[in-house]
Amino acid sequence: MGIRKTIKTLSATSVLAAGMVAGGAISAGADSFTLRAGSGHPAGPAVYVSLLKDYFVPEVKRRVAAETEHTVDFVEGYGGAIAGVAETLEAVQDGILDVGAYCFCFEPAKLFLHNFPYYAPFGPQDSEQAMKTTRATYEENPWLTEQFEKEYGQVLLGLSGWDNYHLGTTDPWDTVSDLKGVKVGGAGPNLPWLEFAGAVPVQSTLPDGYLSLQTGVYHGWLMFPSAYLGFKFYEPAPNYTLIGFGAMAVNGLTMNKKSLERLPADVQKIIMEVGRGYETESGPALNARQKAGLDGLEKAGAKLKTLPEDARAGWAKSLAGFADQQAKEADSRGMPGSAVMKSYVKNVDAAGYAWPVEYTVK
Repeated sequence: MGIRKTIKTLSATSVLAAGMVAGGAISAGADSFTLRAGSGHPAGPAVYVSLLKDYFVPEVKRRVAAETEHTVDFVEGYGGAIAGVAETLEAVQDGILDVGAYCFCFEPAKLFLHNFPYYAPFGPQDSEQAMKTTRATYEENPWLTEQFEKEYGQVLLGLSGWDNYHLGTTDPWDTVSDLKGVKVGGAGPNLPWLEFAGAVPVQSTLPDGYLSLQTGVYHGWLMFPSAYLGFKFYEPAPNYTLIGFGAMAVNGLTMNKKSLERLPADVQKIIMEVGRGYETESGPALNARQKAGLDGLEKAGAKLKTLPEDARAGWAKSLAGFADQQAKEADSRGMPGSAVMKSYVKNVDAAGYAWPVEYTVK
């Protein structure tokens, strides 16, 4: 066995300093490695972060110890302790984080096309189905995976997502026309969904949601039950309407390419396999959290109702051209937008899901 080197645990402050040198927490030839992992959202309310903390990290540690001569430890920073929600891709790229989990929605320019599920709303309501159809689209369009490595110096380990989107508001409403002029927060790529209702879209992030609803910065949130309950948005905005914009597989777990390549081949293999395991775990975990979220909201006293099917169909039809519009926008940016959107719609159709609207990508 070679010389054993152990990297000391770093504080969040020293992590930022060490991050100026990509892969600074890894020593070539060592049999004990420390990796920095984190996300802008906190573990707990955000399922994709909980899976990083509770599945990926311990499973990598367990398997490396059990299957190789090496050991791996992690310095973890969640809830923006190392990088914020809109900074994680860059933190992984620069080596401040070795492993990062983030929503592609906070990279509207760099990852414009990776937000493709948002561009065909009212899609799969079930997160397992959403994950499988999105993965099939990645497999058919290698550009989606390759862009992470070629342009941002990182490797996509696995996908995750959000559970089914609905709408919470501070005030009750009965018809879609009641939402006209109401300010509603959202992640960004989903804000165009509001145009049909005449609502005023406001780009925001989960950590800002509670205070913004409480102070009237906006009066509604496009949000899935897991986070609506977890972040206690039901307190300032108790009216929660089930609309079913769809479950969205738009989150990812990535690793700095240089950091990965510095590890022994057997450790690399385990990390890649556990990354896919992270993806496999995501669908069931999101479905479970959707149910728990709805049950929890009801128990907490939120006022739940379901949008009538005819109103939902009308809302969906108003967005019939959205997929093609975004595909062409991606094409104009040098991305394979039309190919990806056609592939995604085809894969959802093949899964047996019945859209309330027909999306045609020309």
